[in-house]
Amino acid sequence: MISEIQFQEELLSVIKTGVREDIGPGDYSSLACIPASAQGKAKLLVKDEGIIAGVEFAKMVFNYIDSNLVVETFIQDGTQVKYGDVVFHVSGSSQSILKAERLVLNSMQRMSAIATKTNKYVKLLEGTNTKVLDTRKTTPGFRACEKWAVKIGGGENHRYALYDMIMLKDNHIDFAGGITQAINKTKQYLKENNLDLKIIVEARNLVEIEEILQSDGVFRILIDNFNFEDTRTAVEMIGTKCLTESSGNINEKTIREYALCGVNYISSGALTHSVYNMDLSLKAID
Repeated sequence: MISEIQFQEELLSVIKTGVREDIGPGDYSSLACIPASAQGKAKLLVKDEGIIAGVEFAKMVFNYIDSNLVVETFIQDGTQVKYGDVVFHVSGSSQSILKAERLVLNSMQRMSAIATKTNKYVKLLEGTNTKVLDTRKTTPGFRACEKWAVKIGGGENHRYALYDMIMLKDNHIDFAGGITQAINKTKQYLKENNLDLKIIVEARNLVEIEEILQSDGVFRILIDNFNFEDTRTAVEMIGTKCLTESSGNINEKTIREYALCGVNYISSGALTHSVYNMDLSLKAID
């Protein structure tokens, strides 16, 4: 996984891009009708229900826009919220609050939706030893926030990007000439380049599981698009040689059954690519 310093740099990049995209040369709506000296206060109002996420990120946005803005937090990230809850107050320059408004809302609405869906999956797995993972199926430019939201919801992050873990999927295997060739070439590459990265290998059937098990150094086997029976068989074959991960069109109706097959992890792209934003508003307070 990436370091905390790298992660903070990614978050700052999200903010810089969001500000450039939304404000550009200036928030002319505010500049046109609100004096620079005007002071105001606003509240983050929940108009939905679920797990709130993005509170700490919102503080980062407000601070980036104007370090003199003051945020008073009432509800922390990861908390279940309902219609009418007030998450925080922000006070200071009215122009600054309005500059930050859309970036804060867009980010928190999506992060909260992801945290809510993740938390639902986590609860469906209660009583099992299986953990929920996200994927790289994230919104371009917003990955850091989406993966943060998964953790707020109780899930775990898969690799952050292509550079912090090796994952040999079907195309890598086919282009490399086969599973064993792909694994051997990867291990040699890591050695030659002095890289310490974990290796995950995707299996499309039980025959491929058997071949993967002939090689040492595999951290986790991705049991991709298997049915329940074959997943149970794969888990038995793998035993304790490496960790196991199920993936591929797993949904709320099937996730627990896959967990009961004994896999260590279940990864789901739906956590980040198939959510409906939580309804939140930033409203001025008299």
